[in-house]
Amino acid sequence: MGRGTDKGTRYGRRRTRAALAVLTAAVLGVAGCDAGGGDSPAPSGSASKRPKPAPAWDTSPESVAAVGDSITRGFDACAVLSDCPEVSWATGSSAKVDSLAVRLLGKAGAAGHSWNYAVTGARMSDLTAQVTRAAKREPQLVAVMAGANDACRSTTSAMTPVADFRAQFEEAMATLRKRLPKAQVYVSSIPDLKRLWSQGRTNPLGKQVWKLGLCPSMLGDADSMDAAATLRRNTVRDRVTDYNEVLREVCAKDRRCRTDDGAVHAFRFGTDQLSHWDWFHPSVDGQARLAEIAYRTVTAKSP
Repeated sequence: MGRGTDKGTRYGRRRTRAALAVLTAAVLGVAGCDAGGGDSPAPSGSASKRPKPAPAWDTSPESVAAVGDSITRGFDACAVLSDCPEVSWATGSSAKVDSLAVRLLGKAGAAGHSWNYAVTGARMSDLTAQVTRAAKREPQLVAVMAGANDACRSTTSAMTPVADFRAQFEEAMATLRKRLPKAQVYVSSIPDLKRLWSQGRTNPLGKQVWKLGLCPSMLGDADSMDAAATLRRNTVRDRVTDYNEVLREVCAKDRRCRTDDGAVHAFRFGTDQLSHWDWFHPSVDGQARLAEIAYRTVTAKSP
């Protein structure tokens, strides 16, 4: 009896050890799958947080404010040495231009929800004050065209240094972001001023207006083709190129900012697109071309 009991006890112990071995292998197997990834979901707390995607660009903003210089004021497009904001590429009401605001909002919408804070003669250093005024309207889109007057100075040495131009544009953008964190910004490139000189210099009336002091760094002594005059014009041309690069680089750092990717600078203004008073500023037709470029940029699905 005692021996049979001892034998049964040993048999029971073996069964217990075998069961423990199977259980241990199963536990280790499950642990091994988790450790190696397997098909098991990771613990909820271990998933890395994914950054939120950048907001999509709104191709149909409901209000527009414009800032900048004489081009945005329609200077010399309707009468000599006068602003003509109704033909402004950005906010004008003229059917001949079909401005950016009219294209986006319709004529009635543009009349009540677009504003022009550009000032003839303004330079980049003036942009922060303009942006501050525009921000009070809380526009959904701010259209910017500035920088030509930083190159159009009495001499090339008087042109705004590129570093200062950058700092001033960055300040304006920072002010805009502080006051309007969700507003979108369209930044036009600066026209090719040398191209404008080459077109306008063939017109006697235009050259007479130039002598009143219009962009002397580029337009002064308009008929001279000597080495000094050529160097002066090329210096202005290169400075405009540098300014446009600054506009592109600063805008690229803001996810709600778009430039025209140099389209205005590359546009080949002809005599039909130039003012018939000063042959330098855009005519009504020229303003319409600027509006086309802006609208195409703002409504593009991707930059």
